[in-house]
Amino acid sequence: MNLFHIPELPVNQEKSDLLIEDHGVVIERIISTGQSSPEGFWYEQERDEWVALLQGEAVISRDKGKMIKMKPGDWILIPAFEKHRVEMTSSEPPCIWLAVHGKLT
Repeated sequence: MNLFHIPELPVNQEKSDLLIEDHGVVIERIISTGQSSPEGFWYEQERDEWVALLQGEAVISRDKGKMIKMKPGDWILIPAFEKHRVEMTSSEPPCIWLAVHGKLT
């Protein structure tokens, strides 16, 4: 599999590909094409999440009001149970994310 190969995508939906799931660690590739979190919705995950943006541009909000503008090569670590949301993802080019979920901190 090539991380930069973009298959045909479902209309108005992100695509998530599970790459590795073993011993409490999950690695996935996510392709976003202009999606954002629904108004008022916050992710609050049970695992730490390390996410790198490989292609495109995005904006992530953290619970404490910090907005993070991301470009290719940028990464963030979101501790378990920290509220966060996706404010914006580019559609041209699509965002390609690499996400690692597990006990990382």
